[in-house]
Amino acid sequence: MFLEILRRRNPEFVRAIAALHSSGDLPANCYALDLDAIAVNAAAFTSESARLGLTAFAMTKQLGRNPDVSRVLVQAGITHAVAVDLQCAIAAVSGGLAIGHIGHLVQIPRFEASIAASLSPRYWTVFNATKAQEAAAATLEYGRIQDVLLRIHAPGDRFYPGHEGGFAVKDLLAAADMVDSISGLRFAGVTTFPATLFDPESGTAQATSNRATLTRAAQLLEDAGRTDVEVNAPGTTSVSVLEELATAGATQVEPGHGLTGTTPLHAMHDLVEQPAMAYVSEISHIHNGRAYVFGGGLYVDPVLAQNPTTALIVPPGGDPLAAVALLVEMPAPQAIDYYAAIPLPDTSTAAVGDTVIFGFRAQAFVTRAQTAAIAGVTGGIPTVEGIWAADGSAPLKPSNPLTATGLSS
Repeated sequence: MFLEILRRRNPEFVRAIAALHSSGDLPANCYALDLDAIAVNAAAFTSESARLGLTAFAMTKQLGRNPDVSRVLVQAGITHAVAVDLQCAIAAVSGGLAIGHIGHLVQIPRFEASIAASLSPRYWTVFNATKAQEAAAATLEYGRIQDVLLRIHAPGDRFYPGHEGGFAVKDLLAAADMVDSISGLRFAGVTTFPATLFDPESGTAQATSNRATLTRAAQLLEDAGRTDVEVNAPGTTSVSVLEELATAGATQVEPGHGLTGTTPLHAMHDLVEQPAMAYVSEISHIHNGRAYVFGGGLYVDPVLAQNPTTALIVPPGGDPLAAVALLVEMPAPQAIDYYAAIPLPDTSTAAVGDTVIFGFRAQAFVTRAQTAAIAGVTGGIPTVEGIWAADGSAPLKPSNPLTATGLSS
């Protein structure tokens, strides 16, 4: 879906990928990230958020919590991350981001609450009184008062299967009082997900009923005398939707795919954010007219439905902008993605080791891929800053066992 957009809007990044893989600097099964483009995208979020009085927390799971990207986000003014789960929070902090929001989408397991509290999150979302008590006990260990957000819902709100939970809006005032009655906690506001969704028929971002529930909840709290309420409104976040969110009363936004120009909106419109992410692999072998390409990161986020996947095969020294995009036979979603297969119109045009470049909406953290941030694309001297595992840690580089045992001279 994003391959042709990448070639059209960020051609030098595509060229850099091909050159760096051909030279051995980029491995196969790797998500390449354009640091220059991400810096521009993050700066756009910072500027517009400041204008509208919004606070932006970065969602970095989709790019594998890459520490080099985290450094650039901080430099651009996005200093805090939203953590999809505790592991995400730990990786974000290790990469140099502070924690702005934890506990949403995934609650914190009870015996891990102390670890979460040690990260000093600005906001901690709870779905029930038990989770509030656990957060309080953990926070008191560190002598802090924890600001708490409540996940809320009302009839007609939409949640992805498995994402349900939280407090009914009709019980919100009592729930806020409950939080304030617990030593170590302070009620701070409300959240939901998704507040915005892509509408494929119109090709635009549309408010969900959840967003209206947030607005209603903020009014209920104001009428009850509560002021300075935080309203956290994630979902399909690009710079283009920030003003609409602010008008609806949002105070916090959480750009994720917006930082890499890969929201569904970016597949339909040329927005301010530049495309900045691609998947890189290479041909392992050719069999029965098909090029078999190393997998490991071939998870395509289904938010755009099952669109055909295409890829570019680029020989050493070849120009990816001149390559023909070929249809890919992707592994079934229930299968382990050892390989993808590309039917070849002419087997003489591809060879083992050739670079293969994909452009799709990724979720690196659910894969066994690597991530690599590329600096210097804009200046024409691209370099790989580092290569990281999909959980944000550096991949192991095992020593040569023959050398280690003295069997090799």
